[in-house]
Amino acid sequence: MERVVAWLHEKNPGLEGTIGFDEDVIEARLIDSMDFLEFVDLLEEISGSTIDLQEVTIDDFRTLARVQERFLSSASPAEAPAG
Repeated sequence: MERVVAWLHEKNPGLEGTIGFDEDVIEARLIDSMDFLEFVDLLEEISGSTIDLQEVTIDDFRTLARVQERFLSSASPAEAPAG
C-alpha cells in the first residue's frame, strides 16, 4: 500500500499529510480521469494480476481500504498496510 500512497502523493504534489484509509480519493480529486489507467497499471504491477475493467466498478477504486481489499489482499506482506 506504500507504493499506492507514494503514487498519490507524486500525482498531487500539493497534498500534505496522510491520506485516510477511508477517504474518497476520487471525490477528493486525488485520482482524475487522466491518471486512472496509470493507477490501474500500478495496481496490476503491485498485485501481479490483471484487472479486468469489465468486472470492476468505480467504487472498487474509491478508497484505499477498498483498493486493498479488492486488489491487494494477496499482495506481498511488504505491500500490506501497517498496523
